[in-house]
Amino acid sequence: MLLDAASLYFRAFYGVPTSVTSPDGRPVNAVRGFLDMTARLITAHGPERLVACWDDDWRPAFRVTALPSYKAHRVAPEGGEEVPDELGPQVPVLVDVLAAAGIARVGAAGYEADDVIGTLATRAAGPVDVVTGDRDLFQLVDDARGVRVLYTARGITDIERVDEAAVTAKYGIPGRSYADFAVLRGDPSDGLPGVAGIGAKTAAALICEFGDLAGIRAAAGRAVVPRAPLTAAVLKKLHAGAEYLDAAPVVVAVARDIDLPPLQDALPRRPADPGALAALAAAHGIESSLKRLGAALGWPADAVG
Repeated sequence: MLLDAASLYFRAFYGVPTSVTSPDGRPVNAVRGFLDMTARLITAHGPERLVACWDDDWRPAFRVTALPSYKAHRVAPEGGEEVPDELGPQVPVLVDVLAAAGIARVGAAGYEADDVIGTLATRAAGPVDVVTGDRDLFQLVDDARGVRVLYTARGITDIERVDEAAVTAKYGIPGRSYADFAVLRGDPSDGLPGVAGIGAKTAAALICEFGDLAGIRAAAGRAVVPRAPLTAAVLKKLHAGAEYLDAAPVVVAVARDIDLPPLQDALPRRPADPGALAALAAAHGIESSLKRLGAALGWPADAVG
């Protein structure tokens, strides 16, 4: 099980009231929500291994160079990612809690959590559950290898299982064609404009007719007599968007071969540092969430104190 950590702690922050606080009054809603969601996922799906995948770089230079609009609307005035004031201080707490609990956490310099997830999913010998609220990771679904997405559609409890059939049912495209579909249609949440004038329906029709983005562009280059779905109007839009289409695949495609450190990702059968975990639990008032996580992991009843 690969957790898209930032996606989940943002989702937890907005899904759990900020009135959930530590003994000294600081919000711990994102930490509590993340731990509770993780406990429910472990209980429901029974993974043998678990990794919290981290954004060491939420807006990598290679993607911004290819497409400067990438996540530009989410850059804070002082630089860096715009994060709610009450969430920022909770992230280091979560890092400390995961370390003390013994849950593997990994990022890679110059890459997003998506790329860590893509690499670990590609390397995995067995089935993989990717837990995320980011549709970009639908590109990883692979029925033959047992890779699916557990999509946090709403809040922190509503989980949709996404496999190739689900992608086809939702978007009308082959199950592993989501990246090309996203390039064509665009994604405003990531500052990805798409090809002007080409919406989801036309993007799906083009992919189904020509197989992938390369096939679509090859057909557009040799089209003599336009025919649906490659009509004269669509051809004009594709030609006008040629520069964007050159750049966008680099932005959308999840890396699958980055260098990562060796991982100890087996589920921890007891806390890695019980003393530190007990101190964190008391300081931040997260004892109940840690007890639920411990129960899901099969820890001794007194593991958290």
